[in-house]
Amino acid sequence: MAEEIYVKLREFLDRLPGGFPAAESGRDIEYLKWMFTPEQAEVEVHLRAVPEPAASIARRCGESESETEKILESMVRKGLIMPIPAKEKTLYMVMQYMTGFGEQQLSYRLDSESAKLSDDYSEESGFLSAFPRQKQMRVVPVSKAVDALPAVATYDRLRDMIRRQDTIAVTPCPCRVGNEKQGQRCEHRIENELSFGFVANWRIDHGFGRRISLEDALKILDEAEEKAMVLAPVNTQEAIAMCLCGGCCCHWLRGLKMNERPADYVQSSFQARIDPDLCNVCGNCLERCQMEAISEKVGTMEVDLARCIGCGLCLSKCPTGAVSMVPRPGAREPSPTYLGMYARVAGERGLPLGKAEWLMNKTSFPAYVKQWKVLHRLHLAEPIIKVMARIGMV
Repeated sequence: MAEEIYVKLREFLDRLPGGFPAAESGRDIEYLKWMFTPEQAEVEVHLRAVPEPAASIARRCGESESETEKILESMVRKGLIMPIPAKEKTLYMVMQYMTGFGEQQLSYRLDSESAKLSDDYSEESGFLSAFPRQKQMRVVPVSKAVDALPAVATYDRLRDMIRRQDTIAVTPCPCRVGNEKQGQRCEHRIENELSFGFVANWRIDHGFGRRISLEDALKILDEAEEKAMVLAPVNTQEAIAMCLCGGCCCHWLRGLKMNERPADYVQSSFQARIDPDLCNVCGNCLERCQMEAISEKVGTMEVDLARCIGCGLCLSKCPTGAVSMVPRPGAREPSPTYLGMYARVAGERGLPLGKAEWLMNKTSFPAYVKQWKVLHRLHLAEPIIKVMARIGMV
């Protein structure tokens, strides 16, 4: 029975937008057993992508409300599910594996054995190369590249976006934590994943991040740009969270790099161009590029546009001004909201939720939560959720 619930859990998680593919080796089940107890797995498969009280979840589980609530709270403490504070009772909702509950597991719970287990699962299941193609993260140019551009959309002006935030949190990078646990410490600071707004507040309140000042956040950004790290926010126009990714340690960059044409699988507004008349072949751009998109030709450096992800790291250390950033042909805008991105990924995987992308793009996560709180107070939420569940929308 214990084995069956983990198979059921894997199938349940794979129906969420980000997915959780199987691994023939069985590492998928082993990995889930490390993250979830059998009791937590039993409850997880009854959660929805909408906030619900423990009583509603308990009815689907066939357990008492008090026991279900106890298990839900244990999952909150592990960062497996999202708690939503409400006047009467806390509401709970499911999170997908990545980006989602996986970050808390990798940043805070790993030891050497579980770090290897996580890496093995990602490679054997194909998740390592598949995740970057979902474009849940995007690339924005470093500040020097942005400053050199004549026109940049608001969502690509990262520093301006950060300055508008009331709450900023920093969290250990899950990739770097996993590498360090396996004896592969790199030069980059462990603690440099940033989050904002409701995500930052949730992480701070539950011990998955610490509050930092605007000045501290900008210093982390300065250091990342100096050390040739790719700036990778969540692929939305609203501020959610961002990774600062090094080619030596980042699993997302590694998965992206595995593709023959990384540029096809990254959300980016720009690409690099090198003027051969200005290039002095110093090699700075080649050294800083994380995608092997630059090569040396006779008397100049050249950009392979199929591999360029538009990070601007090559421009920031060019002594002659030979590198410029130009608009990427056919570049899409990021989803307006996190929920819109969530629905887009679902649609691209053929999941029913994708049909609601247009609606989800009009709703911020805080507004979404507020709407469901009102529906619960009016006793309208449960019948709506039942209908949505029948058509696969939650």
